Amino acid sequence: MDIQLAQWSEKLVFGLPMIDSQHKQLYDLAGTFAGNGDQIRVMKTLVMLNNYVKDHFGAEEQMLEALKYPDLAAHKLLHAQFKDLLIKLLDDARQLSLDEIASKVQYLIYGWFSNHILQVDVAYVPWVRSHTPQTQD
Repeated sequence: MDIQLAQWSEKLVFGLPMIDSQHKQLYDLAGTFAGNGDQIRVMKTLVMLNNYVKDHFGAEEQMLEALKYPDLAAHKLLHAQFKDLLIKLLDDARQLSLDEIASKVQYLIYGWFSNHILQVDVAYVPWVRSHTPQTQD
């Protein structure tokens, strides 16, 4: 599995501060899986990733629901699929080496999540912008 699938870049920035910050936080978290580590650190990071996913997906879905985003049901389904992949990884982690866990987590983030941001999340940006009141500085 080639993990050089995606790195944080400006193309992942939508101009929606809460979402941009949360997406950047995910990439920062993924970076903690690089290099050598011990089982406890890896498992703690998996728990942090699980918590991040709950918080981010919840915040994103709440925002889209408040703005009556028409494709919310499909978006939630994709989030549920990612959660299922993460739960499977958490279940399998006891039988995997640290390198295997790191590789799978990095693939989930740099592969699945990057594609989700660039192909699915990007689709709601115009809706959010057009349905969010703009404030004057």
